[in-house]
Amino acid sequence: MTDRYQLATAHLRVRLRSLNRALRAAADRQTARAAKLTRPDLAAYCVTAEQAGLLLDRVDEVAEQLPGTAECPGVPVSTVERAAERAVRRLAAADGVRLPLDELSSRYQLDRAEQDALLLAAAPELDRSYERVFAYLMDDLNRRAPSVELMVAVLSGTAAEALAVRRLLGPAGRLRRYGLLRLAGSADVELSAPLWTAPGLFDLLIGAGGEPALVGHDPGEVSVPAGFVVPPQLDPDRLARLGRALDAGQLDLVGVWGVTRPVQRDAALALAGHAGRPLRVLPVAEPDGEQLAAARTAATLGALLWVPADGLGDGPAGTAALDLLERSRIPTVLSGVTPWRPAALLAARGYGELEVPPADYGQRRQTWSAALPGLDRALVDDLAVRYQMSGEQLRAVASVAGAGARFAGNGRPAPLAEHVPGAVAMVTRGHGTGYARTITPRRTIEDLVLPEEQYRHLLEIEAAFRAWPRVAEAWGFGRTAGDTGVKVLFTGEPGTGKTLSAEILAGKLGLDLLKVDLSTVVSKWVGETEKNLESAFQQAEQCQAVLFFDEADSLFGKRGEVKHGTDRYANLEVGYLLQRLEESAALVILASNLRENIDAAFIRRFHFVVNFPRPGPAERRRLWRLAFPPEAPVGSDVDLDVLSRLDMTGAGIASAARSAALAAADSEAATIAMPDIVSGVIRQYQREARLLRASELGRYGYLLGVPAGRRDG
Repeated sequence: MTDRYQLATAHLRVRLRSLNRALRAAADRQTARAAKLTRPDLAAYCVTAEQAGLLLDRVDEVAEQLPGTAECPGVPVSTVERAAERAVRRLAAADGVRLPLDELSSRYQLDRAEQDALLLAAAPELDRSYERVFAYLMDDLNRRAPSVELMVAVLSGTAAEALAVRRLLGPAGRLRRYGLLRLAGSADVELSAPLWTAPGLFDLLIGAGGEPALVGHDPGEVSVPAGFVVPPQLDPDRLARLGRALDAGQLDLVGVWGVTRPVQRDAALALAGHAGRPLRVLPVAEPDGEQLAAARTAATLGALLWVPADGLGDGPAGTAALDLLERSRIPTVLSGVTPWRPAALLAARGYGELEVPPADYGQRRQTWSAALPGLDRALVDDLAVRYQMSGEQLRAVASVAGAGARFAGNGRPAPLAEHVPGAVAMVTRGHGTGYARTITPRRTIEDLVLPEEQYRHLLEIEAAFRAWPRVAEAWGFGRTAGDTGVKVLFTGEPGTGKTLSAEILAGKLGLDLLKVDLSTVVSKWVGETEKNLESAFQQAEQCQAVLFFDEADSLFGKRGEVKHGTDRYANLEVGYLLQRLEESAALVILASNLRENIDAAFIRRFHFVVNFPRPGPAERRRLWRLAFPPEAPVGSDVDLDVLSRLDMTGAGIASAARSAALAAADSEAATIAMPDIVSGVIRQYQREARLLRASELGRYGYLLGVPAGRRDG
C-alpha cells in the first residue's frame, strides 16, 4: 500500500517534468536573445544602441501578435506524461487517497495553467537550483524569486498567451484572490514583484498534511450555501424584476430594508441569481484601500456588490463607502434593518428598493417544511409558532438534527423529529451579554407549587403564546391591536415563585430565559440605559428567548412631574420602554413586588397580570417536601404538619431547609432532624426581621431556647 506522501510526490514529479521542459525552453529563448548581442556582458550594466534596436524589434513583434481574444494553454504536456499522471491517479484511487494537487484544484476550480503557475512558484521550496534558473531567465542574479514576469516568460510563448497569463495572475484571478499566491514587497511595477505561495501550501502539495480549505480564502466571495431557499417573505416577482434590471443596466443600485443580516444576505444572493452574476461583499469596516480593492475585484469579475449598510450613517465608514459608490457603476445591493439612502447616492445612481416584512406564520411554516421535509405537521406548526429563524439558522438546524439522527447513541439511525428540538436549542441558544444573562431552564412544572388559579394562568400564558401567531396574522388581530407578542406581569411578595414560574414557562415552551441584569442596564449617562435595553431586546428576539425583567418597578415605574432635569430623562426612559415593549415580538415577562409602582400605561399593555399570593398550608406542606432532595437524610422526627402551619414563602422554606442541612452536616449527624429544621426556620425569620413565637411551633416550641446544633431533649 502506498502512503499519501509517496503518491503526492509522485504526482509532483510527473507535473514538474513538463514544467522543467518549459523552463528549458524559456532559457533557450533567453540565450537566443543574448546571442544576438555582440557584448552580452554589458547587458547587466547598460543598454547599448545595438540592444535598444533588438528591443524595439521585439516590441514590434509583440504588437503584431496581439489577438482579439486569447486563452492561456499552459505548459504543453507530452503523451508519456499524461499516461504517467493517469497511472498515479489510478494508484491513489486504489488506495483510497486523493492527490493533494487534485484536491486543491477541485476546491478552487484551478485549471491546468493555474496549476502550473502554482507549481512554478513552489518549485524553489523543492530545490534551490530553481532560483538560479529564475535569475538567469530574468537576466538579474538579484531576482531569484518567482514573479509575474517569470511566469509570463515560462508559461507563454506569444503575446496572446502572455496576456492570458497576466490575467490569471492578476488580483482578480483565482490564485491571487484566494491567497494561494501572494505578492511580496512593494515593487513599482507589479510585473516584477515576487510571488510567494501561501503558508502551508507546499506541505499540502507534498502530502505532508494540511487541508485545502485552510491554505486559501476569498473574504469577499459570498457563495450559495447548500440547501439554499429564497426567504418566502421576499416577493418573488419583484425580486426577479429587480435582478433582471440590475443585469440589464436599467438599475445599478437596489436597497433591501427591514430584515436581519442573514435574511439580507439571502436576499442579495437571490438578486444575484436573477441577475446571473456572482455576489461579493464590500468590507465596510475595513480601510478605504481595502474597500477600493474589493470593488475593483467585483468589477473585474462582473459581480453584484453587496454593501451591508447597518451602522454606516455619517461616520468615516459611511463617508468612505458613499464616496466609492458615487464614483462607481458596479451593480450594487444595499441592505439594512433601517434604510440608508444618502441623497447624493440616489441622485448619482439608478435606484430601486425592496421593503421586506418579517415572515408571517404561514411563511415560517413553509420554510420549516422546506428545510426539514418529512416532519409531522403538528411539529412544524409548533416550531413555526415558537421560532422565527433565518434561512441560515434553519440550514444549521437541519444539519445538526440530521447528524444526530444518523449517529444516534445506539449506532442506528433515529427518527429526525427526535433530534429537532435539541438542534433548535443549539442554534438559538445565546450566551448572554453584559446586560442580560441566559438561563437554560432546568426545573419543571413538578417543582412549582402554586394555588390552582395561578397554575391555570401559567397554562393559559403558554397556550396564548402558541396561539398568538395564528390570531395575530391569520385572524388579523396583530393589525388592529398593534401588538407583536405576548406580554406578562407577575406581581407578589418576594419568594412567592415569580422567577421560578418564568423559568418553568420558558422551559415548557422550549425556550431559554434571558434575565435582564438591572445593575448593568441602568446608566447615569443620558441615553445609555435605552441603548443597553435595546441590546437586551434584540438579543431576546434573535435568540428566540423569553425576556425576563425581575424587580421591574425600578425600570417600569410611574412617570412623575418634571421638577428637575433628571426627571425629564427618567420619563424618557419609561416612554422608550413603553414603545419597545409594544414592538417586541418576544415573550416578555416582568416581575414586581408592588404592582402599584408600575406605570398604568404598562398595565394596559400586558395580556396577562398574575398575582402570586403567599402559599397556604397545603402549598407549604408540599414546598417542605420539595425543599429536601430525595437523597437528603431527613429524620423520622420531622413533623410536616407543624412546619406547614408556619407562614413562610417558598423561597423562605428552601432557605430554611438549606440552613438545616448545613447545621446537621456541621454537627456530623446522620440525619436532618427537627431541631436542625427549627434552627433553620429561626434564621430565616431573623433575615426577614420577623419574630417566631413558641406557640407557632406547637409541641416543638421548647426548641426556640435550644442553641443551634444541639439535638438532645
